[in-house]
Amino acid sequence: MAALIALLALVAILVLAVAAAIAFGGPRRPAPMESVSDGFRAFDLMDLPPLRRFAARDGSELAYRAYAPMGTGKDACVVLIHGSASRSDRVHSLARGFARAGYAVLVPDMRGHGESGRKGCIGYIGQLEDDLEDLVTAHAAPGRTSLVGFSAGGGFALRFAADRRAGLFRNYLLMAPFLNQSASTYRPGSGGWISVGLPRILGLLLLNALGIRRFNDLPVSAFALSPKAQEQLTGGYSYSLAMNFRPHNDYRADIATAAGPLEVLVGANDDQFHAERFASEFKASRTPTRVTVLDGVGHIDLTIAEVAVDAAVQAIERMNRGALDPTSACADEAHSTPLPVPLTSTGAV
Repeated sequence: MAALIALLALVAILVLAVAAAIAFGGPRRPAPMESVSDGFRAFDLMDLPPLRRFAARDGSELAYRAYAPMGTGKDACVVLIHGSASRSDRVHSLARGFARAGYAVLVPDMRGHGESGRKGCIGYIGQLEDDLEDLVTAHAAPGRTSLVGFSAGGGFALRFAADRRAGLFRNYLLMAPFLNQSASTYRPGSGGWISVGLPRILGLLLLNALGIRRFNDLPVSAFALSPKAQEQLTGGYSYSLAMNFRPHNDYRADIATAAGPLEVLVGANDDQFHAERFASEFKASRTPTRVTVLDGVGHIDLTIAEVAVDAAVQAIERMNRGALDPTSACADEAHSTPLPVPLTSTGAV
């Protein structure tokens, strides 16, 4: 009897500990990260296409932007995924660069960001993959389209490359991708960009393992945004969104099984990740993965600087060379205006 009472007491203590971790173990707001704010101060939104809507399988109308190919189109499409806390207009320079190079471009506000759903929240882990499939099915021709993701979006692109639906895309470009907090590329707190509520995450991991998901809307991360930026961007993520907008927990398995061709692009001056360590992380990929490091380029610069935009275009063209299908429907309903800006290039390692 005494043993049973002791066991019940231990269980009660564990339950209270988990409850306390979930209730009080949320994230704290980090101080604004100047490199992110400064990086977008000179951000050019000239000729930004208007937001459009597509219907997701749950009936939601999600937002995206479409860019028509400029000049002689390549009859190929790029789907571009923004980074954490962000939205479609923050990768406008990169999207415009692909359009200048002749690609049709689709840039969604990922669910939980911008004008797609409730900020910081999604319905379930795996919903982002479903949304992306719905966008591609509605607006692009499977097998003729490249997926490009930046930062957290790059991590999500890796997740999708290891998904059963990876064949929806011809190839994948990961730009400074978040891999995992345990990866060698990770700087603590992404260099000050993110604060996570680790006790809450651990508590929710336990509940999810038991099949309990009713608390997955609780916030588990907060980003280093200024008060003004928080009005426009997404200040933090729920558990479901934080677990979905990234690779799977076993990110090395994602790398090992990801569909190819696959390339990685990162700036040498990245202040959120260790640029020089990506090559070793991707040695496990089943097909050789080219990792390009750009001298003098920081994290946010990767989506803005002309040398980075040029390198991204070159990466897609390398992977697409000789394999384009002339019947792509990706440019349907797209909108853009020519912007004849010269680009420069860099080397790879």
